[in-house]
Amino acid sequence: MTATTIPVRPYSIAHRGASAYAPANTLAAFRKAAELGADMWEVDIRASSDGVSIVHHDAMLETGEALNAMTRDALRAAMPDVPDLSEVVALAAQLGAGIYADIKDVEAALPTLHLLQDAKISPVIIGAFNPEIVQILKDAGSTYPIAGLVPIGADPHSHAADADVIHLCWEHLPAPQDTLTKEFFGRAFADGKQVVLWHEEDPARMAAIRTKPVTGICSDMPELVNPLRRPSSYPFGVVCHRGANSIAPENTLPALECALAAGFDVIEVDLHITSDSQIAVIHDPMLDRTTNGTGPVTQHTMAELRSLDAGSWFDPFFKDTTIPTLEEILDLIKRYDGRAYLEFKSAPPEPVLEQVKRAGMLDRVFFWSFNRDFLVTLRQLSADALIMARREDYPSLAETIADYDANMVEFTPHADAADIASLRGSAVRSMVAYMGKDPEVFDHIIRLRPDQFNLNQPFAFVRHANARVLDG
Repeated sequence: MTATTIPVRPYSIAHRGASAYAPANTLAAFRKAAELGADMWEVDIRASSDGVSIVHHDAMLETGEALNAMTRDALRAAMPDVPDLSEVVALAAQLGAGIYADIKDVEAALPTLHLLQDAKISPVIIGAFNPEIVQILKDAGSTYPIAGLVPIGADPHSHAADADVIHLCWEHLPAPQDTLTKEFFGRAFADGKQVVLWHEEDPARMAAIRTKPVTGICSDMPELVNPLRRPSSYPFGVVCHRGANSIAPENTLPALECALAAGFDVIEVDLHITSDSQIAVIHDPMLDRTTNGTGPVTQHTMAELRSLDAGSWFDPFFKDTTIPTLEEILDLIKRYDGRAYLEFKSAPPEPVLEQVKRAGMLDRVFFWSFNRDFLVTLRQLSADALIMARREDYPSLAETIADYDANMVEFTPHADAADIASLRGSAVRSMVAYMGKDPEVFDHIIRLRPDQFNLNQPFAFVRHANARVLDG
């Protein structure tokens, strides 16, 4: 990337890695950023007292010691999860990611530049808040675009006068998107500058800034920068089984929001009823696998369920993540203009339907259950409810649809292609469910061309589909 090149879409720059889902500036956060499709990783770089470039944001440890007064060995003993820059760069080379280097210490400037040059990864942007570091990089003849990171209150054009990139770090303003005026861009481009934007996690603000003529956008949620774009020749939908369950704990708000932020159409959740007749979102009938509680879900009140830790089993980062309520799910899909697949477990249809209708979301959800009686009752309660049926449960496609007037039919990957083809263009939608990530199966179910896919590995599927160049 040259200093004047602007990508067709803004680079998704994972702020300190995918720091919404793993500890910031750790290898775990950078790996998740790669899984979420980030183009670049924003990496905070400091220098140890013995000249090793390390990846950490703050200048001081919690003990009050200055980080740059400690040797690398001492830092590793104090903070074992803090990686060397060389480790992060090696991981980026392995996973095909670029680096956005935010250099915090003057002493780290030249070692960082030389390490990145030797690694030959792309894309790379290298910069700092400190104009002295920008000048050091410029004087060293950096072949990478140099960014001047602009704090709130500073004039961006003068603060980044010696840089190639104006990086606005203005996320704490009430409406930072309002700063992106025609006059600002006109001046920046007249000066030969590119523009990179602050870390943004709000979907409405992200929608307002992702279409601006910027080189990249930082985000703790890198999937939010460039959500899924379906090929015009085959605008398939994707259902995320229990949310983005490889990124965050299944059936929790972080996993479900991640799926919607990435642009997937539908989040699938499982519904149980509590002892006080509330609707809880959790898969198992027992609490033991995915929480620190024990016993049947149905024998606990919602307040008791909400006091449980539903995240630590997955990763300590998600400690104290709670079991969601159906109301939270409906609020989430409204916020993202998404949809939900609601599976009745122990929760009966009446209270669920009532809550969905009260939220005005009946046209944005569809229902299913292993309990056929629930689905028959639901159809009796509502002619407008969207209900799925599984083709594998019936002798014929006609019987599948006719049982309770299904609006959608789910097929296995081994389904009769003629059945799926017969539904194209009809009022009944088709969906293929696949819980694995075998590329050959992905190819097969893409050839079936259903209306949508119900997937346990949606990010792997989309990477595979994009590589096959479905458009055209």
